[in-house]
Amino acid sequence: MRRRLVWAIAGTSAVAVLLLAIPLGIVLGRNYRDEDLLRLQRDTIAATRLIDVGGQSGDPVELPRGADVLAAYDRAGRRIAGRGPAVAPEVVREALKTGRPADATGTGRLVVAVPLLRGERVVGAVRAQRADSGARHDARSAWLVIGAVAAGIIALATLAAVLLARGLARPLERLGASARRLGDGDFSARSAPSGIAEVDAVGAALDATAGQLDALVTRERAFTSDASHQLRTPLQALRIELEAMELRGADAPELLAAIAQVDRLQATIDTLLAVARDMAVPGAQTDLAAMLDALAERWTGPLAREGRPLRLRAGGEASTLASASPGVVAEILEVLLDNARRHGQGAVTVTTRALDGWIAVEVADEGPGLGDDPEQAFARRAADAEGHGIGLVLARSLAHAEGGRLTARAGREPVLTLMLRGRAGDHGGGAAPDPGAEPRQAPSGR
Repeated sequence: MRRRLVWAIAGTSAVAVLLLAIPLGIVLGRNYRDEDLLRLQRDTIAATRLIDVGGQSGDPVELPRGADVLAAYDRAGRRIAGRGPAVAPEVVREALKTGRPADATGTGRLVVAVPLLRGERVVGAVRAQRADSGARHDARSAWLVIGAVAAGIIALATLAAVLLARGLARPLERLGASARRLGDGDFSARSAPSGIAEVDAVGAALDATAGQLDALVTRERAFTSDASHQLRTPLQALRIELEAMELRGADAPELLAAIAQVDRLQATIDTLLAVARDMAVPGAQTDLAAMLDALAERWTGPLAREGRPLRLRAGGEASTLASASPGVVAEILEVLLDNARRHGQGAVTVTTRALDGWIAVEVADEGPGLGDDPEQAFARRAADAEGHGIGLVLARSLAHAEGGRLTARAGREPVLTLMLRGRAGDHGGGAAPDPGAEPRQAPSGR
């Protein structure tokens, strides 16, 4: 902003000054030339008083000595004395014809012609020539003065523009810093008054927004904490009851599955609570290969009971370490696999790819596609309504919380892609993977 404002003011000032200075310099140059012509004409008129062209026959015409080049012409236009064209030039013929002084300019010279009168009758003319170095010198001096004044005006305008830009930009920069702090989650950020009504109005609106967001986030965090506490108590009680049944000798496989589901639900609550409280672990990393193998062991059985295989496919030899929290990534992939089981058909394929510093995890099945607008899959709707419920909405929010993305691709078959940043310093491990690689069958369920 500062640079644009300075360039705008300085450029406008420069154009305005040049539009005034150039015509002024031209006018002054012409004025100096006219003054020199008038001075030459006055000196020539004074010289004609000493010239007599009507004397006796054979008496040469004498011209006064001086710095100017003089030539005398008779009524017929023939040169009779002095130095100049032998035949009267246009300026002399004009003076002979009109009986009034005439002037002309040429390259580096000034020329005037003054009629010679005898008894109120034109009997000849005197042509005087002088170098225009004086006029050019005066014009050059005038141009130098005008240029210096113009440069000073432009410099002052530029200085004023710099000061004005600084005065306008600093409040906006402070306002931008407050907005960035607000965007980073610091709801205590407030903008300082600047003395500029428009900027202060924006700052007041931003401060009001910060206060409202602070109250809203505080309420949501309090609700999340209270809700998690209320959920943990019955879950803990349920786990105790199930473990008591196990201690009494109940060895049904359903009991072990129920305890595993309680553990998974407890882990899900802890993960969602950490994300809601913005408690991400700095430098957390997830080994996607190991995590997918673990998920495959859990999901192969439920899918196999429905006659649907689960396949894992890795593209290339790229690293599968992602800069994200393992608990959050596991929750997102659980949602994607559960979505494929509930709403998809046929085989479920999970593919990992390295793409320019990112790691993509694609979950696809052989069911109907997501239509022309795959973003509708992330539209929030009631859990019992037709569609994908709120699971994908939650998964996308979790992906964004980890600096990643969750997208859907249009096509005949549904494909959901989780994009996670690769490990720091890892730029994808080479070229993009071959999409035609043969998938490997997931291990059998347990």
